[in-house]
Amino acid sequence: MADFIQALDPAKLVLAETALAFIISPFTVPAYNLPIFLFGSYVQESSDAAQSLTLFAGLLSASLFYDVLWMFNNEQAGFLRLLTVVLFLLKIPTAGAFLIAMRQRGGQFPGLGTDINGPTVWSMPGGFTSGGRDGYQTVEDETPRGPSKAASVPAPQPANQSGAYQAV
Repeated sequence: MADFIQALDPAKLVLAETALAFIISPFTVPAYNLPIFLFGSYVQESSDAAQSLTLFAGLLSASLFYDVLWMFNNEQAGFLRLLTVVLFLLKIPTAGAFLIAMRQRGGQFPGLGTDINGPTVWSMPGGFTSGGRDGYQTVEDETPRGPSKAASVPAPQPANQSGAYQAV
């Protein structure tokens, strides 16, 4: 199923659904479909809109629930009912394709397996990392801590150290 959804082209799906929502919009249909798909066609074309892609995927997923409610509460003619059901059924793989596209662009959807152990975007101040930073001493240095034979004389410290951190 995941391979099938990955093979789908989100741009073509949104274009087809936008056209279908536009065609049936003058009749008694859910009024939110056309704006959602117009927003989706804009988001799909934008390459740096990970947050907008997340918003569209959430709106599209929520509209599935509202479609079911709308279909139970409203009557439609036969052919128009068929087109509304087709649009509803097309939303399912479109939502999946956009969730995959969102993940590929670096976006995350809260609650759908986001990686909390992934790379961080910040580091501890003062060089408390494995590689050290800006000349500060790291926590993991292999310096002798116990007394040694030459430990009776303290090592001279440079006179002009700048910054709040000093090597220990």
